[in-house]
Amino acid sequence: MSTVANAQAGSRAAVHTPFLTPGTRVATALAVLLAQVGLAIPAVLNGLFQEDLHTTSAQLTWISDAFLVPVTLLELTFGVLGDLFGRKRLLIGGSLLMAIGEGLSVLTPRAGASNTGAISLLWTGQALTGIGAAVIFPTTLAMVAAGTHTVRDRARGIAIWAAALSSGGFVSPLLGGLVTKLHWGGSETAVWRWAFVAVGILALISMAVATLAQNSSAPEGRSLDWGGQITIAVSLFALLFAVIQGSTWGWSNGWVIGGFIAAVLFFALFITAERRSPAPLLRLELFRSRAFSVNSIITVIGMFAFLGTAYTTSIRLSAIQGFSPMKTAIAFVLLQGFALVLMPLTAKVIHSYNPRWALGGGFLLISAGDLWAATRPASDLSIWPIVGPLVLIGIGFAFALSGVTAVAVNTVPGHLAGMASGTTSQLRDFGFTLGPAVIGAIALSRAATDIQNKLAASPAVQSALAAFDKSAPPEVAGAVHSGPLGANAIPGNPLKALAFAALDHAYAMGYVVCGVAALVAAVLAAAGLSGTGHRPLVTEESLAD
Repeated sequence: MSTVANAQAGSRAAVHTPFLTPGTRVATALAVLLAQVGLAIPAVLNGLFQEDLHTTSAQLTWISDAFLVPVTLLELTFGVLGDLFGRKRLLIGGSLLMAIGEGLSVLTPRAGASNTGAISLLWTGQALTGIGAAVIFPTTLAMVAAGTHTVRDRARGIAIWAAALSSGGFVSPLLGGLVTKLHWGGSETAVWRWAFVAVGILALISMAVATLAQNSSAPEGRSLDWGGQITIAVSLFALLFAVIQGSTWGWSNGWVIGGFIAAVLFFALFITAERRSPAPLLRLELFRSRAFSVNSIITVIGMFAFLGTAYTTSIRLSAIQGFSPMKTAIAFVLLQGFALVLMPLTAKVIHSYNPRWALGGGFLLISAGDLWAATRPASDLSIWPIVGPLVLIGIGFAFALSGVTAVAVNTVPGHLAGMASGTTSQLRDFGFTLGPAVIGAIALSRAATDIQNKLAASPAVQSALAAFDKSAPPEVAGAVHSGPLGANAIPGNPLKALAFAALDHAYAMGYVVCGVAALVAAVLAAAGLSGTGHRPLVTEESLAD
């Protein structure tokens, strides 16, 4: 009988962990749902952030990325800490950090003459929440991997974990929509703070439930590896900083160019540090496996495509069309709800068939949905034109997420579960972080160029703008941050009508970019994972060769 346990039997370092207890299953599922709720909650509130805090486009992007950047930087590190000191402690601590971070976010004041202080406090709160999520994502997956010892049990455990993570993606907008709809004595724009209150309460509940989980660890051969942690953190931060700020400062800006150079330099230092370390943060030998290497590339590209799609959809519905948070939430239910509904089917597929079918088919559906959505104009002020595309994307994501997770975890020896979980989580969330950053940069640059060209070519529009006391060509952010550009904002205002059309076309291009990325991921899965079954493709013996 082919089992994960059999492949691990020859490894002296493998640490036996009992089968998952019900308390561990509930605790890991609730915690990863919490982390994903925290990640996704800002997306549905983008329109309210703009109205209440008067954010620029760059500030709006950094609200989400203040959460995502520490997640991306620290997941490998917390994978090590869980192996060394026990994953149950980290699970409890991660939930506590998220509760504290959401509490800080709630204290964000309304913007006065300057919004700098308010935005800075919100960024700080979201960054601390992101650190908590960076603890939770690899810790929960490592606990599932350590407590499942057969292919069937691991497939079921991964499917439940993936369904809980994806469920957080649609629970968060429903939660955001509900609290903003109730108002609770606040103004319509200011009540977004109650959404963070709700997430903080969920974090405290998760912390309490985590006390019921079983502990696991795998300390042999693991160390803090400070050289590896510092170099990879600096490299990723420099890259993300350059990508995010490039759209605002310009790609020829010295700081942006310096960011890209620093990213390459420190990544080279990371490789050097890992080769010399006796207990590396990431064993580079893992990439000798074609399946592991290809799956790593697929994870980054595919998750970029998915969260880029979610970001594009959020901006289209909330900031451009002016939909309420509750109406915007419908889109996120379609995007991420299918992972829960299809959980028995995804578990069966990744257990019974080659994982490349789940991966390739899932990303192919995401690509088709994105390219279909790109043809639906935002001028039709209804959600119905994009319901079909979002259904395709949601079904595709259910299979793709389970597939990339299964390949990553099943292709390494059991005692490297923490490393594999940390690597998979970091690659997934690196792709997630790139999604809003790259799509935002492409869309806003395209929209700004479109507006400037139309202003220069149309004296009639310039005359109309003069009547509105608009004496200079606006930045896209200036056209947007005064409020959503939906139907009620357009009549009689040529500036907003112009911005509406420009942003509609720009974010349609965002769907196209995501669709192409998802298609690339599907092709890589079909071509690069042929022959991949359920056996571990990296063993302790192959690592030593």
